[in-house]
Parts: sequence; structure tokens; C-alpha cells
Amino acid sequence: MTAVLSAPVSRSVRPALGTAPVCDGRSSAVADRGPFIPALAPVVGADTRVPVTGGSVAYANLDYAASAPALATVASDVAGALGEYASVHRGAGHLSQVTTRRYEAARDTVRAFVRGRADDTVVFTRNTTDAINLAAHITPGDVVVLDIEHHANLLPWCAPKEGRSRARIVTACDTIEDTLVALEAELASKPASLLAVTAASNVTGEVLPIGKLASIAHRHGARILVDAAQLVAHRPISIVSHGIDYLAFSGHKAYAPFGAGVLIGRSDWFDAAAPYLAGGGATADVDLGDEGTTWHSGAARHEAGSPNVLGAISIAKACEALADLGPEYIGHHEAALCERLDAGLAAIEGVRPLRIFSDSTDRVGIAGFTVDGHAPRAVAEYLSSEHGIGVRDGKFCAHPLLKRLGHPEGAVRASFGAGTTSDDVDRLLNALTTLCGNAARTTTTSRPALDEGYPA
Repeated sequence: MTAVLSAPVSRSVRPALGTAPVCDGRSSAVADRGPFIPALAPVVGADTRVPVTGGSVAYANLDYAASAPALATVASDVAGALGEYASVHRGAGHLSQVTTRRYEAARDTVRAFVRGRADDTVVFTRNTTDAINLAAHITPGDVVVLDIEHHANLLPWCAPKEGRSRARIVTACDTIEDTLVALEAELASKPASLLAVTAASNVTGEVLPIGKLASIAHRHGARILVDAAQLVAHRPISIVSHGIDYLAFSGHKAYAPFGAGVLIGRSDWFDAAAPYLAGGGATADVDLGDEGTTWHSGAARHEAGSPNVLGAISIAKACEALADLGPEYIGHHEAALCERLDAGLAAIEGVRPLRIFSDSTDRVGIAGFTVDGHAPRAVAEYLSSEHGIGVRDGKFCAHPLLKRLGHPEGAVRASFGAGTTSDDVDRLLNALTTLCGNAARTTTTSRPALDEGYPA
């Protein structure tokens, strides 16, 4: 992916050589894993301490793929906006005018960040799942989708519309190249309106070639939707350069608090579809007689009700902050941590990294793995209670993929980002080394009552 978001800032995040800071963790270093790699940017909660057996330690947050902590600059800017916060649209008061301008300007910021077309519609949603459900609402005709997708980019297409399921599910192959061939064959077999793909796997971090996928879709008269939830905070992306028709992502995975998402794309499908929700703000005129209701066009058509203003502002601020950091520096920091983690995991007997494709060459900061003889939940609980490390365990809302990978019971996932240091990675590796060196094996798959109702 070659699109550039902004010029690089004048600083380097190359690993600093010399003595690393003392790691405030439970496990002492068992190997010299290389020079210290600092965090790329300050994040909220970086100094949080958590309880462990016998005391407390600084939290090692390796769960960025679930929700990334807010960048400190984003949190500061959003906190400042609270002082002038008011309801948007149709308000003559000064604060309403100020907040409305910020809310509408957030669309322009998002559009610029992902290099959208000037006439692309930007709709703020609750999250990526909501954004893709909106996309399913506005999309006419059949949709081609892979069987390895996150549920957010799978289930909305499988839901019946006009009395039938529109999803045409293609089985991913062992290589990316063969998978592209399979997708093209399906698109060529009969007309489809859309190809829906996830840019980066939330289970393995592997990145698909979006530009090639867009070319395949367009060659057969289809549009392409990209679920970029796991991509936008890690890689530069350009709607124009990559040929993307619709793009969905969430603020909470891109260092933005207050839970909001985005769907951006070509305006014609937005305007042709019925409103996503019926209610105030989406209407131009309401007549209970023969005239009926006249709906707005554009983003307002699908944003009925009071919007999540702070969520939209926070996404815009996060986009600006990521652009200021520079994609080159984000990529360098992430690559250094990935190399450190991969080398460490490969050296631990019994730890088995997950991979979908044998020919994948690019991966964001996500590593899924299993540990022989230990249930995923037991591993996650051990890392938390003994070492103060936060990881994710389960099936990551990608049940078909975990079954395909041979782990229907789930796996463990470590993920990182701008606030991660090599100390965090080393603490995980040392903890896993200790775990795998113990003779005892735990196989329980039971979950605490806290997780009841949320099995994956």
C-alpha cells in the first residue's frame, strides 16, 4: 500500500540503543532480546498499575486490536471541546453553531485522512459493525465475501433482504494469489453489486492487497467495500489510489474515545436507499397527509436522531494525530515490534502462531497464537493475574476462520500500537517462556461470570 497520508515529521522512532528502562513486570528477562524500542506516542492510561499475585505492576496493554487507548493529544483536544459542547444543527445559539461546525468539519477531516473523493458521502455511525450494516442496507444486489471475515463483514450480508440471502461466500485458499483467483472466478460467474473484504485480519494481522481486489471487482462491474477497522491506525490508505468505493472503520481502534464509526463512499447508493433510521434530522419535511415524508439526501439521510458529536470529533482528532505521526514512522515502529515478537514466539516450544496465507508478506501489529496444553482463556488469565499483561482470548468474532485454522475453541491474540514498547513485548515473551517451561497443563475453558453472554 503506497498512499501517503502526510509528510513525515522530523523525528525518528528507530530503536534507541543502550540500556533499556527497568521493566516493571513479574518476569525477569530470560534473554537479551535486543535494543529498547520506545513508544511512538503517549497514550492515556500508560501509567496504569494493575493487581497481580503478590502486588501490582504497570499494565502491559497488548489488546490494541480490541480497543486502542486514546492518544493523549486526542483526549486533550476532546476534553477541550466539552467546554463548548451543545446539540448540533438547527440551533442559533453560539455553542450550537460552534459544535455544528466541528461536527461537519469532522467529515472533511476523515475524508482527507483516507484520501476520499471530494463528493464522497461521510456518515458517522456507532462503530464498524454499524457502518457495514448501513452498507448492507444501501447495497442493491448480490455481495461476494470471503469465509474468513470478521462477523461484522459477514453476517450483515447473510441477513435476508427482499426475501433472500445475497451473500455469495467464497472459500479463501491457502495463498493470497489463489484467493484472488477464486474471487475473480466468482465475480465472473454472474453479476454482483459488491465485493466486501477486510483489509487486515483481526486474528492474524495479515493484510490483503486492496488495490488488486478493487481492480478485480471493477473489472466485473462490482464495487468494493473495505472493512478497514484494523488497518487505518497502522497503514496509509487512499480511497482514490486504491480504487475503493466504500470504506468502514471505527474510532475506538484508531485511538479515538467516545465510540463512533464511519462509512464513507459514493453518494448514489446512499441517496437511493431508504433512510437507515427514521426520525428527526433525516427529514426535510413531514406531512401526515397525501404528501408524505420528504427525506434529506447525503449523510443526514442516514443520521436520524442526536448524533454522537464527541465521537465524531474524536475520530477527526485521531485522524489528524495519526497523520502528524506519519505513516513511515508508524510502520517502522510496528515492524520493529513485530520482528521482536515473531522471533520470540518462534523460540518458545509449544507456542504456535496462527496464519491464514502461506504467501502473505505484510501484517499489522496483531499476532494470534495457541499454547500447547493450555486453553486460551487459561493463558490469558495467567498473563493477567501473574504478569499484568492484557491480551485477548476466544474466537475474536471470527468463528468460521478459527474453525478453518483448526482451533474451534479459540486462540490467544496479542496486539500493539503507538503506545507499545519493547518492554511490553519482552514481558509477554518471558511470561510465555515461563508458562511453557512448567510441567502443569491447564485445560479449563470455563469463563468467569463477568464474561457470561460474551463467549467470543
